[in-house]
Amino acid sequence: MALSVHLLACLLGTGSWVAINGLWVELPLLVPSVPEGWLLPSYLTVVIQLANVGPLLVTLAHRFLPGRLHEVALIYALLCLGGLACLLLAFFWGESSVVGGSRRSVALLALLFCLSLVDCTSSVTFLPYMRRLQPRYLTTYFVGEGLSGLLPGLVALGQGVGVARCVNGSLAGNGTGLQVAYQAPRFSACAFFLFLSGMMAVSLVAFVLLNHLPAARQEHAKEKYQVRLQIESPDSMRVTVEEGPAAHTAFPSSSRSWAQTVFIFGVLAWVNALTNGIMPAVQSYSCLPYGNFAYHLSATLAALANPLACFLGMFLPIRSLVLMGALSLAGSLLACYIMAMAVLSPCPPFLHLPAGVILIVLCWVLFVGTLSYVKLMIGMLLRDEGHCALVWCGAVVQVGSMVGALAIFPVVSVYGLFRSGDPCHSSCPG
Repeated sequence: MALSVHLLACLLGTGSWVAINGLWVELPLLVPSVPEGWLLPSYLTVVIQLANVGPLLVTLAHRFLPGRLHEVALIYALLCLGGLACLLLAFFWGESSVVGGSRRSVALLALLFCLSLVDCTSSVTFLPYMRRLQPRYLTTYFVGEGLSGLLPGLVALGQGVGVARCVNGSLAGNGTGLQVAYQAPRFSACAFFLFLSGMMAVSLVAFVLLNHLPAARQEHAKEKYQVRLQIESPDSMRVTVEEGPAAHTAFPSSSRSWAQTVFIFGVLAWVNALTNGIMPAVQSYSCLPYGNFAYHLSATLAALANPLACFLGMFLPIRSLVLMGALSLAGSLLACYIMAMAVLSPCPPFLHLPAGVILIVLCWVLFVGTLSYVKLMIGMLLRDEGHCALVWCGAVVQVGSMVGALAIFPVVSVYGLFRSGDPCHSSCPG
């Protein structure tokens, strides 16, 4: 029975970010067919940041209306909205309308906002909900959250998205010399979005079973009760037992010092700024100089490292703040090497050597795996603090991701400080 609950918790976790992760890996197939072209990733970044209004409203509701927000109903609404938006994307992603004299993908951008709202708000709803279950299921949830990036990536890899080869331009009738030609996908974007819609439906079914399946209800954590003693008169008194308010007490409520609390949330914000905002924007610049194989290998193995790190946490549930700081520093140093390779693109060190491919792939895998384990450690620490701590955990995750994305956006998209190499024409010596 416990195994089935672990599976349901994992499936709920996959519904947290599967839609947006799926959109990112499908972009090479969408870009040639939309009026925005390669500006679409920039639009997507802005839309995701606008969708942070969702977690902001939820956090404010928990702060000023404690106990009033119906968390289960909100999660039902989010999963239904996500599944419906993915379904509509399958049929309307290529539609465009004239806005201000120019053609714009109005339907695509509107549905992207809906999906971003679902995924961003999941950080402050799914995670606090997991406190209703026994502590061991939180780790399984993080495994599912990691799979929300891995599964769409594997499907896109099987689809053949972004796979390029060099062809003779004179033979293709497009000019002279070698030119990049992208492989035709094995199935359409419509089928891919239907897959995402199916993933959201599976997550919705898993959530229904977590709430109503007897085996799952038996695994719910014991509720906290608050006892009130009310003296009505000198000769009579009444004792009342209330369920719930103790779960929404102010944070921090434990013996942990404010310095430790600030350290935990500071590390959480920094780690998410790196993993969700800054480093994904430079992945192509750091890997593509070493070839398409290095890029796809690093993306796939890094996505696999996330759930594997969380799975490791099931057997090594360490809560040491010292180890957390050490791992965060190690992950930051790996990020520095990756960023250096992106800055030196299109001529990074070891360009024509196997060592270059091995180093960049290994750094990406260790970077994602190390910081994923740090996020799991923080989740376990804050799970012990109570419901309010997990709400703030989700809020800080979104704030860190937003700050990271907004910091790197002008560097990459406005000032163009990074340069990508031509995979068919190397201008580097050697």
